[in-house]
Amino acid sequence: MSDKILFVDDEPQILQAMERQLRNRFNLRTANSGAEALAILQAEGPFAVIVSDMRMPTMDGVQLLSRVKDQFPDTVRMMLTGNADQDTAVEAVNKGQIFRFLNKPCPLALMAPALALALRQYRLVTVERDLLDQTLKGSINVLAELLSLANPAAFSSGYRIKTMVGQLAAKLALPNQWQYEIAALMSQVGCVILPSEILHKVHAGVPLELDEEQTYKQHPAVGARLVRQIPRLEAVADMIEHQLLRWDEYPPDSTLDEDLRTGAQILKLTFDYDLAQHQGLEQREALRLLHRNASAYKPGLLDLLVAIQPELETMRVLSLRFQDISPGMIANEDIFARNGALIIPKDQIITWPIIQGMKNFAKHIGLNEPISVRVLDA
Repeated sequence: MSDKILFVDDEPQILQAMERQLRNRFNLRTANSGAEALAILQAEGPFAVIVSDMRMPTMDGVQLLSRVKDQFPDTVRMMLTGNADQDTAVEAVNKGQIFRFLNKPCPLALMAPALALALRQYRLVTVERDLLDQTLKGSINVLAELLSLANPAAFSSGYRIKTMVGQLAAKLALPNQWQYEIAALMSQVGCVILPSEILHKVHAGVPLELDEEQTYKQHPAVGARLVRQIPRLEAVADMIEHQLLRWDEYPPDSTLDEDLRTGAQILKLTFDYDLAQHQGLEQREALRLLHRNASAYKPGLLDLLVAIQPELETMRVLSLRFQDISPGMIANEDIFARNGALIIPKDQIITWPIIQGMKNFAKHIGLNEPISVRVLDA
């Protein structure tokens, strides 16, 4: 009985009867008003099902379930009413997208099966969505990791900023937070069009010529076009497309959704921060550089980035042989093969596939050792 059901009615005796009849079969919670129901959903959710009376003072059932649909879309919505008016039923279904419409008084023989069906519907929707999300995120993770192995200079930054992007999205309580991490992973995919010389200049902090800068600024649009071909990633594509745009450059009549604009700004901020550190600045120096350019970022984001940064003392640097490298360590400097090829860029999180690639280089070409890595200081 883990999935919870919320009953809402302004008549206490109705709620008591529901609890008495159903508490042994279902995980029940009750509320005596629409306002109390919304507070419970917010504080104690998620709820699988909400069953609301139609006729209640201040906020009726249609108004309540319409708000539930907007704020808690996964919760399956049902309505109880003693009013058989057809217009009421039509309004409830249209505004609240009601799963079932039941007449009062509703006998246990009808209520229990209706609740069981509502729970089944909730599980179908959430399990299917979670499976799709996990499959999609897993596929994107694999793709991003492969890209970072194939071209570390171009694609490893997206892998590095993913955690920061996810933390900022969570702090801001942005909806569909998985989209922001995927946007981070795929943010540099448009760099496939860029000559390696331009990428090396960008990551080394060397100023670009005018024509090189124009070429570099094409990569977000190219990346967005590629990502937009993947179902369910349209919002991700919008964030990628706007990732280089400064906050003070957004036109007043911009039609980009506010959350997606924030997402694009998170990409810009975290990429700029990662790039500054990759170019050799320490954490505090990189943050000072961002503060000097604060007008480029949405107000409040930079302060939030500072707040989520771990203290420098929590990391320690080790010099290790290749055999002692393990997943989760962070490259403290660029790691090269003996022939001069860049294997892992500075600040890259070392994963199992990366270690397999290092093993192949160590076997056939050789690695420059010892390898400098950072680890969490226990």
